[in-house]
Amino acid sequence: MLKKIESKNMGSSNLGWLRSKFHFSFAEYYNPENMHFGVLRVINDDLIEPKTGFEMHPHLDMEIVSYAVDGDLTHEDSMGNKNTITRGQIQYMSAGTGVYHSEQNTQRLLPIWILPDRKGHVPNYGDCRFRWEDRENKWLHMVTGTGGDAPVKIHQDADIYSLSLDEGKGISFIVRPGRQEYMVQIEGQSDINGLEINERDALEIVEEDISIKSKKISHILVIEMKK
Repeated sequence: MLKKIESKNMGSSNLGWLRSKFHFSFAEYYNPENMHFGVLRVINDDLIEPKTGFEMHPHLDMEIVSYAVDGDLTHEDSMGNKNTITRGQIQYMSAGTGVYHSEQNTQRLLPIWILPDRKGHVPNYGDCRFRWEDRENKWLHMVTGTGGDAPVKIHQDADIYSLSLDEGKGISFIVRPGRQEYMVQIEGQSDINGLEINERDALEIVEEDISIKSKKISHILVIEMKK
């Protein structure tokens, strides 16, 4: 089963310094029919004015992965961490019993919130500076559950992949029985099982293998999880 979500139909917000698309119910966009997809609770597509960002704010019992699309993202938190990542790199945080953090100085960011396997984990932070070429015309496995083989581990049975596919190239993704995925066309345009997917669109995929052909250079993110 495939369900296309066009960016024009997503929730949106414009605060001047921050313009957002909300894939799921968030902030002033409230939609009880669109609260989550499996354990995936939040994906926002944030355009942030340079030299601004999110001031210190709290999180609790959430696995948070921030994917930098453009610009430099500087994270600082109440655990004493302060680091900067750039395009195609991620920072991750297990909020657990509670943590404060800030995110500053980026231009485009995808914050991803995943529900944890239980409440009360010890808070944790890390980042991973993936090379861009590691996702060129192949899937880069960035995030996995605690028993997986990706470099970033979170407290949930979920995996995150990224891809940069050259124009005219094709690739597939196998969705195992009992699994589903949420795909974001971050940049470019692609054809997926006959559906045209444009920049900032998304696709819900349930127990169906997909075949992707890039119509323009395609930058894609996939979150794969149990059904």
